[in-house]
Amino acid sequence: MQPIRIAILGVGKIARDQHIPAILANPGFQLLAAASRHAAVASVANFPTIEAMLAATPDIDAVAICTPPAHHYAATKLALANGKHVLLEKPPCTTLAQFDSMVMLAKAAGRTLYQTWHSRHALGVAPAARLLHERRLRRVHVTWKEDVRRWHPGQAWIWQPGGFGVLDAGINALSILTQLIDEPIFAKSARLLVPSNCDTPIAAEIELVGDSGLEITAGLDFRHTGTQTWDIDLTTDTGPMKLSAGGGLLTVGDERVAPDPAGLASEYGSIYRRFAELIATGQTEADARPLRLVADIRLVARHIAIEPFDPAPG
Repeated sequence: MQPIRIAILGVGKIARDQHIPAILANPGFQLLAAASRHAAVASVANFPTIEAMLAATPDIDAVAICTPPAHHYAATKLALANGKHVLLEKPPCTTLAQFDSMVMLAKAAGRTLYQTWHSRHALGVAPAARLLHERRLRRVHVTWKEDVRRWHPGQAWIWQPGGFGVLDAGINALSILTQLIDEPIFAKSARLLVPSNCDTPIAAEIELVGDSGLEITAGLDFRHTGTQTWDIDLTTDTGPMKLSAGGGLLTVGDERVAPDPAGLASEYGSIYRRFAELIATGQTEADARPLRLVADIRLVARHIAIEPFDPAPG
């Protein structure tokens, strides 16, 4: 079978660290081109814009879009109009109306749109979901604290309108919660701490509630140094469960069920295997629930101005 000929749009940290290695490791794909204003990929054709790339390489089958989310809608619309399948890095876009339009455009074009949530592919998430079918959740707490200088170096867009701030990381936890919890989840309240020189929050304290009354709380912080923490503590009627390492490690009581030493590498390998399956079967996969929760959190939140933030390494 001929490999899927794919191009990358946006050659930033996530593309270099995860997408490109995952594509090169999968024999079902062939990386033919890349488009970026500031970087290039070795051994493929490189272009400054998606327009130039699509015009010069009409034989590509798919485009993986790894730009900041503010550019996702226009790029997706253009790729679909040119008959390409599309894989979208998270967050998918900046508004729910854009999300709905992208899904309709993919259907009209007869092409696959795979809107990814990489944390759902962490190796602890699927076994946690299976176990929760046999248990009743009593309470959930998310601790998602990381050093933004380490994970988003030089990425000014994250502090601008449409850049999400700490919710760019927090949406990963929300993507896991919406995978695990089989009931609607609503935003109840939030405190968003916004540096005076930024337009997006650097930290957040969030209260969510399930349709059954399930209490869900979350603490997010981009100022955290030392050990990086991406934990979801699940209190159930039969005892505690814990997803840590961003969903890669599952502990039930004192027993570790799903150790994932590969981390993000295993998530993106799984993403590209799923993308190939969706293309082969002519399907689109797009779930707006995490994005909708972010939008609702912003609606109910108190915005608290704090001291300016210096993004340069200390």
